[in-house]
Amino acid sequence: MTARIVLLVTSPRLPAGLLTAAAWDLVRAHPVYAPAESEQSDALRSAGVPITVLPPDPEALIAALGSHDTIVWLAGPAGDQDFARQLGLRLAREPSLAELELAYGSWDPPGARLLDAVAVMDRLVSPGGDPWKQQQTHETLAKYLLEESYEAYDAITEGDLESLREELGDVLLQVVLHARLAEDRPEAERWTIDDVAAALVEKMIRRNPHVFAGEAVASIEEITDNWERIKREEKSRDSVLDGIAMSQPALSLSAKILQRAARAGVTVQPNPAAAAASAIAPVPASASADEAALGAVLLGIVAEAQAAGLDAEAALRKAALEFAERVRAAEHENVAPPE
Repeated sequence: MTARIVLLVTSPRLPAGLLTAAAWDLVRAHPVYAPAESEQSDALRSAGVPITVLPPDPEALIAALGSHDTIVWLAGPAGDQDFARQLGLRLAREPSLAELELAYGSWDPPGARLLDAVAVMDRLVSPGGDPWKQQQTHETLAKYLLEESYEAYDAITEGDLESLREELGDVLLQVVLHARLAEDRPEAERWTIDDVAAALVEKMIRRNPHVFAGEAVASIEEITDNWERIKREEKSRDSVLDGIAMSQPALSLSAKILQRAARAGVTVQPNPAAAAASAIAPVPASASADEAALGAVLLGIVAEAQAAGLDAEAALRKAALEFAERVRAAEHENVAPPE
């Protein structure tokens, strides 16, 4: 019977000692060797499994076979791929020495590499890490979060999935960095990446009762309406406009305000300045139905504003915020008096 060497690979992202039943049977029945001390070897020793530390040398491990029919190599946290390759080549030259077998004692769960991201960021922000990251604040990082989000958006609009993967990683970097910085805040203001994830999980479950609570829905529109209703109940908001990111670009801000007002059925007449501007420079009928034509009209307005020394972005933002105030006023006027 040919002897065998079993390479036992385990996930460093799971608690040490959390192994499959087959892996436990393996290490309890046969001699176990490891390249160095580790949390995994400590866990096995505490459970009564003898571990012998042996340099990762194919000849040394083959010699350790002796009269044993099976020995186990407990791979280190990185998996010992180079050593496994060397051992495989050695046994391929002399197959009679032993068979090489790969066994998995545990696997990375989905999302396990997020733990690596958290660990690496902790190293960077902790003493001895990266001085630049250690000096940052939520305020100094705000612009980078916006820039990385825009770059991810560009990758989506360009249909570049490879770039999108990378850009989403940059967005994730910002999230992990903000969370790590929050760990160093005073006790009353402190929170961690786990708090961020926990709040997200709770929100996803709460706002999707059609998935997690078995509520029946008839359409996507009903799902959207339920989402907005639950959000209003959570936030105890006084206006349909509450929660809109006011720092977003003026055009998207205007669209969001108009969308929220229309969805809530709040009707607000345009102010005199807007009516006058519409009369002076009405949008052609073709532009209303043609996105390209509308874009040309908007670009022309920006060009005219620049020629006149005006800031189109600031002007539209001001108009949007004034419109928002009229929406809030209309909401207040429509509130039924208490009985």
